[in-house]
Amino acid sequence: MEYVPRMTGSALTAEVAFTQIPVVSLAGWREDPNGREAFAERVVDACHEVGFFTLVDHGVDPAFIDDYFAALESFFALPPEVKGLIDKRQSPHFRGWEQVGAELTDNRVDYREQLDLSTENPPYSPDAVPAYLRLDGPNQWLPESELPGFRTIVNEFLARMAALADELMEIIAVGLGLPADAFRDVFGERPLSFAKLISYPPTPAGQAGVNGHHDAGFLTILLQHGVGGLQALNPDGDWIDVPPTPGAFVINLGEMLQSMTGNYLVATTHRVIATSQRYSSAYFHGPDLRTSLDQINLDPAFAAAVEASPRHRDAAFMAKRDELLAGGSGTISAPAPVFGEQMWNYYVRSYPEVVRLHYPDLV
Repeated sequence: MEYVPRMTGSALTAEVAFTQIPVVSLAGWREDPNGREAFAERVVDACHEVGFFTLVDHGVDPAFIDDYFAALESFFALPPEVKGLIDKRQSPHFRGWEQVGAELTDNRVDYREQLDLSTENPPYSPDAVPAYLRLDGPNQWLPESELPGFRTIVNEFLARMAALADELMEIIAVGLGLPADAFRDVFGERPLSFAKLISYPPTPAGQAGVNGHHDAGFLTILLQHGVGGLQALNPDGDWIDVPPTPGAFVINLGEMLQSMTGNYLVATTHRVIATSQRYSSAYFHGPDLRTSLDQINLDPAFAAAVEASPRHRDAAFMAKRDELLAGGSGTISAPAPVFGEQMWNYYVRSYPEVVRLHYPDLV
């Protein structure tokens, strides 16, 4: 089904604590050219009110998704010494495999095993300034003999998700009253997106597979693959389950979009509590590291809606490493001026060991 706003005609002033995750059918955009503006406005309503939606009719072949997850599970089934050939601690670009407990979110341990990969742009100089430019560079890949075809299918996943994310960017732009290419035009010459392939063992009591957080990029496309555990935090402080829907993707907004829309589209805090073994994969759509996060020019009605909504008006950004060390936590920070600095803040707070190994002059 297609998402219908709960408060038709008053979405710009609605202040409702969501209790479920809306479902959006991409067929409404692709099959009705004359209805695209109205469709896009409904999607933006969902993004404004919830920040999450389940996307169906996206056109990605289910057989490809099955093959991709088969490859993902095969990777995690490899012996630790094989996965260790691409240990993230070897990469100054924060790419590679990490064991359970290697990542921190909000200065708390996440109980998940991961493989992180990003767009492979040519690297800048190792002493490039600002330091965030050093995030561009190569991925780490296992030898083809260890897992034949793995690199090929992961690169295909990245390409398919990038194309879908570009289409979603167009929809959001139109829904905000902008030209369809408004966001794509600011993505620059070296867009940097990244992906996580994730294995969640059952979460220990009182802990989280990944602790409550915002995503850093523009938007996220998540594949849950049959097992739940993802939860989004609503304005009343309740954790709302984001159920897995066969063949569907979960879309949520990141802090880049929050900054660029002046908090009209906020990044919703979310976490994972896994009650059984869970595999998932997330694609985070991002621009050139040098892309400004300055607010874009929107109709004044959007700013008025932000001012009228405590949830939006008071929304902040994930705490930086120094704020965490000073005793802060959660979303207490100001936005970064450019995307690269925002990503650098994420890596510094999440992977202090990798920072110490490769950037000792910066800690």
